[in-house]
Order: sequence, then C-alpha cells, then structure tokens
Amino acid sequence: MSELKFPTRQVGDFTVTAISDGYLAASLDLLSNIDTADADRMQRSAGEHTPAAIHINCYVLQGGGRTILIDSGAGGIRQWGGHLRANLALAGIAPQTVDTVLLTHAHPDHVGGLMTPQGEAAFPNAELVVDQRELRFWRDDANLARASERARGNFQIARAAFDGYRDKLRPFAAGEVLPGVQAVSLPGHTEGHTGYLVESNESAASGNAGLLVWGDIVHFPHIQIQRPDVSIAFDQDSSVAANTRARLLDRVSADRLLIAGMHLGELGFASIRKTNGGYGVEYENNR
Repeated sequence: MSELKFPTRQVGDFTVTAISDGYLAASLDLLSNIDTADADRMQRSAGEHTPAAIHINCYVLQGGGRTILIDSGAGGIRQWGGHLRANLALAGIAPQTVDTVLLTHAHPDHVGGLMTPQGEAAFPNAELVVDQRELRFWRDDANLARASERARGNFQIARAAFDGYRDKLRPFAAGEVLPGVQAVSLPGHTEGHTGYLVESNESAASGNAGLLVWGDIVHFPHIQIQRPDVSIAFDQDSSVAANTRARLLDRVSADRLLIAGMHLGELGFASIRKTNGGYGVEYENNR
C-alpha cells in the first residue's frame, strides 16, 4: 500500500512529503474585512465546490537518518480530520520511526493527532519541539480563566499533548531547531505561531531557494493570498496576523521560496507570485 503517491519535493538534504489529515468544517462568516457572499464567490471561482471546507496538511521531512513530522493534524477531534495515521501508513511511515515533531502552534487541528484515543503518545519515540512562547501561553492559568467555554477545550487539548510528551518536550526561543531547519516567528495567529524554513543547497537564481512551511498564515488560500487584509476569527490578534501575512507574501514572492501550509490544498506545495492586483497562488503539481 506504500505505492500511493503523495505530493513530494526534494529540498536540501530532505525529502518533504505532504500528508493530508482530511478536512474541517468552518464558516465563511468567521472571516473579517470581506462580505460572506464575496468570499463564497471567490472560493467557487477557484474551483472550491465546498467553499467553507478547510483542508488540513501535515508535512514529513526525511533525510540524514531522520524522520520529522511538522504538526499532527486534528486527530478526529470535533470530527475534524483524523486521517493522518492512515495516510502515514500508506506512505510507508510508521509512527515509531518519527523522531521529532515540530509544532507551528497548538490549536486543536495541529496537536489533536499527537495523542491516541487511549491517551498515549501517538509518536512514542518523538521529541516534541515548540516555541517557548506558545508553550507558555497554553500553560498559563490566567489565559485559561479568560477564555470562552469553547476555547477552554482548546487549552485542555494542548495541555494534554504537552503532558503526553513531558519527558521529550523541547521549547525553543529562535534560530535553528534542527540541522537545515530554521524557526521563523510569524506572530498574530497565536502567541508563538512559527514557520519552519527548510534550507536548500541551491541558490535562489536556480529557482530553488528553499521551502517555508508557514503554518496558518492562511486558512482560505484563494481568498487570503489575494486579500491579505482578510483575517479569521481563529487569529488571536487579527491585525498583527494580517500584517504578518502581507509582509510574508512579499518576502516569499521576492525570494522565490516554495511554500507549504497546513491549510493549503491537497497538492501541499505552492509558489506565490506578484500580480497586478496583489498576489496569486500557483500550486505545484508534483504527485
């Protein structure tokens, strides 16, 4: 069953594979700075037949004797996703071979797959690596006390994941988190929202300047890449998130970085190009 082809790119010393965890149901009403009817029209014009569905990607980096997972999907929490484990098996990747899990942030659709339904670590041999600000936010009882009833559930899920990897939890402040992988602070969506830059051995002039796994810079890429001012209710600070998105779109288009995102489509990898109207997304068809 490992013959199934998943979107894959070679970047530097790593083979990077996009693994789908499935979808979560959201509402276009969660978007700000755009009329819901306009958002629906943009989605349908881009070929999205279920405009409010948000895809969930995870990424596996393999190279140098390592198997690294970036985010773990939703794990079926709230009937979101839950397909990561089966798709890893189809890709020939056993959970016990994952030695590192890098977190972009600790929302349920990113940490839900870290624990099994039995409350055990889904990746028993993995070190869990997370920005120290993200860890501090979710462990802060004052933040929990201020949260809404639904958001309190998010705290419980994050804390359970952190506790499940207590003996293998590594907070970081900045910089290189693994050889060839740099943490990139992308504030706004959460306290410690982080991207991961996978460095290439080639130059930008060759068309391969590296890969940036940018986490939740967008949830609806066909809308928010064209309209970076459009934020979503999941953002802790929508103004900061919008500013981060605009600056990052300018950077990745100028530097010709390949991007990967947890809410891009199932093709997993894309390039951002400047257009007359702003920015556009071009998916890489590399199955």
